[in-house]
Amino acid sequence: MLERSRAAGVKSMIITGGSLHESREALELAKQLGFYATVGCHPTRSKQFDDFKGGPDAYLAALDQLIGQNLKGKGRVVAIGECGLGRISPYRTFSGDIFLALAKKYHLPLFLHSRAAHADFVRILREEGFGEDGGRAVGANGGVVHSFTGSAEEVTELMGMGFHIGVNGCSLKTPENLAASKMIRPEKLMLETDAPWCSMTSTHASKQHLASLPPSLNALYFPPATKPEAFVYGKPVKGRNEPCATGGVAWVIHRLNEGVPFEKVTEKAWKNTVQLFALHELVDQ
Repeated sequence: MLERSRAAGVKSMIITGGSLHESREALELAKQLGFYATVGCHPTRSKQFDDFKGGPDAYLAALDQLIGQNLKGKGRVVAIGECGLGRISPYRTFSGDIFLALAKKYHLPLFLHSRAAHADFVRILREEGFGEDGGRAVGANGGVVHSFTGSAEEVTELMGMGFHIGVNGCSLKTPENLAASKMIRPEKLMLETDAPWCSMTSTHASKQHLASLPPSLNALYFPPATKPEAFVYGKPVKGRNEPCATGGVAWVIHRLNEGVPFEKVTEKAWKNTVQLFALHELVDQ
């Protein structure tokens, strides 16, 4: 997987922490591989706060400590999250308000999740001082609403609040998704895969744009995969998304913005990512 990603032009990765346990694993992997990590708790795991030995305060303290101990060097924490609000999650709960305080404390960007809850999502952000410039006036450092699947109007509001928009295969499923993605201003664009989730498939609206992807790039971004039961070492598994597909996401954004060269799309998204997450050492490599 790492070899395929490097061949496709992926220079580094940010490994997402979706719970306390996952955040620890993400940091361990990031240190081993020279990547980066986030620390947080996905809305669908928010019940872990109550189930944790010592309760919510102890869970939060453990996350806080984990962040404070991993702020420097390769393998460091570069964002708070994943956190946010998801009304399709089992608990219909926000896991973000306490993380907004951590973003202010450590001056780190947010890695945000929002599903079918935009009004409440932005209300909470505004109440906590994140209504403009990504909360920088209150000590925070912006962030990205990742795996975005909302409307064009929501894109506009989030960008106006100072947030970046992360696009992957799930962001490009329908014509409405494509219209929303086309609204993202270059300085707010981020490309991602959310691997192993959010693959781009033949049933998605993005397919029409991927049809024009040059064969040489298609082989790098979407290498031939095998079914899980017929796994062959060195080949990807069908249905399991990989970081190498980031280039395919970039190609669709390029096609949605006629006249904007592919290389300009990828370069701008790269610069946005380096700047937001302070990955400046990657530029010097």
